Amino acid sequence: MTDTLDPADTGVADSAAAAVGAAAERLHTALVENRPCAPIRDLIGDRDINLAYAVQQRLNAHRLDAGAVVVGRKIGATSDAVQQQLGVDTPDLGVLFDDMEYDASAPVDISGLLQPKVEGEIAFVLGADLADGDLDLEQVAAAVEYAVAAIEVCDSRIADWDISFADTVADNASAGGYVLGTERRTLADGFVPKDAAMTMTVTGQDDSVGTGAASLGDPLVALQWLARQARDLGDPLRSGQVVLSGALGPMRPAAPGADVALTIDGLGSVALSFSEKE
Repeated sequence: MTDTLDPADTGVADSAAAAVGAAAERLHTALVENRPCAPIRDLIGDRDINLAYAVQQRLNAHRLDAGAVVVGRKIGATSDAVQQQLGVDTPDLGVLFDDMEYDASAPVDISGLLQPKVEGEIAFVLGADLADGDLDLEQVAAAVEYAVAAIEVCDSRIADWDISFADTVADNASAGGYVLGTERRTLADGFVPKDAAMTMTVTGQDDSVGTGAASLGDPLVALQWLARQARDLGDPLRSGQVVLSGALGPMRPAAPGADVALTIDGLGSVALSFSEKE
């Protein structure tokens, strides 16, 4: 993301600028102090998408100013269950920064996270920009260089995950981190994202299972939604970016010392562990 979104640029009234700034500062303080904060819906309401994305871009501008680099995007609220929970009928998007990718060979330092949860997803790496044209499914699919299995680590700056739709949008779609598998498949290889079966095991918990169809019916449809939304927000998807395309099964809490193992048919496996608290 290259520029901070000015509230006026998204139809946000001038009178709301102070609320946007206050909400972004609340979330930024929670991030840098590693301490959850109260929801920000008291400042911007619980459903105003323009305000929520204005807060997100203001929040993310702090990270850019500190030297972080955008490497991709994530899609959230792609399943019916999550949308019903949040009372919405649309997904949301967040930004992936270069310091969010984890190395599967080393435990994730859980002390650097607030209240992490994990999801099993298909990640797409783009080989072409998605900035021009109709952005139909054919164009979107052609832009995918390859797909890999991914574990997303979601993390909310909002205390106790007490989130409305506006809270999670403003909080960079509750992004925390991610790890990518090493088995790359192209769509030309015959890999069909919507049919791919997923199983994620987490220490001491029921397995999370599902298929690609859990993400808006097809992860490529989720990618299309993201491409159009990102362009509408003035920051289209670019070649080389990573896209986390939405959960294929239920989210699971990540407790200290937990081991997470994900398998997606056609994409192999990837694992991640979390350190014990000191």
